[in-house]
Amino acid sequence: MNFLDRLEGLSKRFDEIEISLAQTSGVFDQDRFTALVKERAALEETVETYRSFRRVQGELTSSEALLVRERDQDMRAMIEEETHSLRQQRDELEERLEILMLPKDPNDDKDIFIEIRAGAGGDEASLFAAELLRMYVRYAESLGLRGEIISTSESESGGYKEVIVAIKGGSAYHYFKYESGVHRVQRVPVTESQGRVHTSTATVAVLPEAEDVDIEINPKDLQVDTFKSSGAGGQHVNKTESAIRITHVPTGLIAASQQERSQLQNRERAMTMLRSLLLDQKRREADEALGSLRRSQVGTGDRSEKIRTYNFPQDRITDHRINQSFQNIRTILEGAMDRIVNALQRDEQARLLAGTALTN
Repeated sequence: MNFLDRLEGLSKRFDEIEISLAQTSGVFDQDRFTALVKERAALEETVETYRSFRRVQGELTSSEALLVRERDQDMRAMIEEETHSLRQQRDELEERLEILMLPKDPNDDKDIFIEIRAGAGGDEASLFAAELLRMYVRYAESLGLRGEIISTSESESGGYKEVIVAIKGGSAYHYFKYESGVHRVQRVPVTESQGRVHTSTATVAVLPEAEDVDIEINPKDLQVDTFKSSGAGGQHVNKTESAIRITHVPTGLIAASQQERSQLQNRERAMTMLRSLLLDQKRREADEALGSLRRSQVGTGDRSEKIRTYNFPQDRITDHRINQSFQNIRTILEGAMDRIVNALQRDEQARLLAGTALTN
């Protein structure tokens, strides 16, 4: 089946879904309705682009045929101009369709957990971790997503030794999946009296939220502990042990939640986080067994891989995976990550297109 045949099949499937959603007779099946709505949303942009391509291609064919028959020079000039415009539109739509038809990451539509840990550099590293958190939350807000702090371990300097934030609202992984790895900052710390530039690091792990069906957990493998929350809440958190820490004994993985007011809510959050950690470990083990990590991502996404350097003296952020630099660090740290994310997405698309061409 060639490229256009596949697109025609998707177009017909889209019409079938439209008909099914419009039907009101019979017993209403909520699960089926939800699945159809999601499938329709996933197909909509591709189908609309394909139908625009098909319309432009038809107009181009008519214009080219008219150009062959026309003898009047003034009319030929007008038709040639129209034909040139239609060819440009067709080529642009074809390029867009090639990108839309690339294999999609199955996790792209999922909510995520972002785990940020201070690395080398002491207090400066913890302050940098706090800045990364702020950047991610601000960027999420610009996308219409929301960030929810799950657990924190604060440093004496006011930064974070470790912080976990959930990003929710749909397709969070699509935008944040490139952030996993080591982030390095080079600047003069506020505590440095000699004005010397120090290098500090923070590690970031981006985990797609796992569903119950994604990973099975035996309750007997869990050790559940309670402790007092360290976040906001006044007298309530000082008197009750509402925070939850869950340890998966066979793997040693730990998930904690301390921001909710009740143990039940914190337990649910911690279990969701634990499922995501276990799914991430399962994925990594499968990748290692195959001898390669996921090819759909830029870089390995491993926490030990240095992916980006934030150089304050030169007001420059360099992403080492694509060897590209971006100016104005402060603006980016305020959440204006679009330039970086767009560049990484374009690079990923280019590599996928190259891979597709090699297999055709």
